[in-house]
Amino acid sequence: MATSTTLTESASVVAPATAGAPPITRLLISCPDRAGIVAAVSRFLHETGANIVSSDQHSTDPRGGTFFMRMEFNLPLDEGARVELERRFGAEIGVPFEMRWRMADAQRPKRVAVLVSRYEHCLLDLLWRGRRGEIEADIALVASNHEDLRTDVEAFGIPYHHVPVAKGEKAAAEARLLELLEREGPFDLVVLARYMQILSADFLERVGGPVINIHHSFLPAFAGAGPYQRAKERGVKLVGATAHYVTEDLDAGPIIDQDVIRVTHRDDAATLERLGADVERLVLARAVLWHCEDRVLVDGNTTVVF
Repeated sequence: MATSTTLTESASVVAPATAGAPPITRLLISCPDRAGIVAAVSRFLHETGANIVSSDQHSTDPRGGTFFMRMEFNLPLDEGARVELERRFGAEIGVPFEMRWRMADAQRPKRVAVLVSRYEHCLLDLLWRGRRGEIEADIALVASNHEDLRTDVEAFGIPYHHVPVAKGEKAAAEARLLELLEREGPFDLVVLARYMQILSADFLERVGGPVINIHHSFLPAFAGAGPYQRAKERGVKLVGATAHYVTEDLDAGPIIDQDVIRVTHRDDAATLERLGADVERLVLARAVLWHCEDRVLVDGNTTVVF
C-alpha cells in the first residue's frame, strides 16, 4: 500500500514527476461500500492494459458505510484515449457502483493562485518549496490587498497583483479579484496564505474551485487581534495550526491537516507567535502538497487523506 508523502522540518519531499517519468494517472473514488468494488476497478484497469502501481482504500463502515479509494496506474494515454477511458469507466464501473470519481494526470502540476496580506511566512515557504520542486504545483500568481510583499514575490519570477480592499468596498474588491483570477486562470486551487480577509459566499461560489486556508486553530478562545498575547496571559501549553477547505461557515470547512508544538511559561508572546508561524507554514505546505497529489477526498465536513 502507498503511503502519503510527509513534510517535516528535517525531511525533504520527493520532487514531482519529470518529463521522462512513466505516465501515471490517479483515480479517486467514493461510493456506498459493498463487495466487489476493488475487484471491478482492478479488472477494468487490467483489461485496458494499465499497471496499478499504488492503491489505498478506506471504509467508514463495511456494512453500509462509504468506501474511498485512491489508485495510481501506469498507462500511456493521448488526450483522445484518456477521454474514452473515462467514458468507459463511468459507464461500466462508475454508474453501477454509484461512484463519485475522477481521474487526474499526475504529469500535470496543479495551477495555483495564492492570496496573502502582510504576513509573509506561509507565502515564502510555499514559493521556496515550489522552486525546489517539493510541491506538485505551478504557483502562477500572487495577489494581495497590500503592496508589502511585491519585491519578495517577484524575486521568484512570479507575477504580483495588488487588489486593495478599501473600507466599505469589499464587494468591489472581490469582483476585481475574481476578474483577475478569471483573466489569468484557470486555476486548480486558490491558497489563502494568511489572507486576512473573510471571503463572501458569492466569491466562493464564483471562484469555481477549492480554496485552502490556514489559521491558528489551537487558539480558539483567542480570535481576533493579539491572540498570542492573550494566549500568553492564559498560560497556554500548546500552539498550533489547522489547514482546511474554505466554506461559507467561517473557519469550519473540512480539515486537511493540523499540528501543534508545546510551549512553556518561559515563552513570551513574541516567541509564541514565532513558534505558531513555524507550525502554520508547515501545516499549510502539507495541505497544499496533499491536495496537489490528489490525496484528499472530502466526505461531508471531514476528509479522508491518503
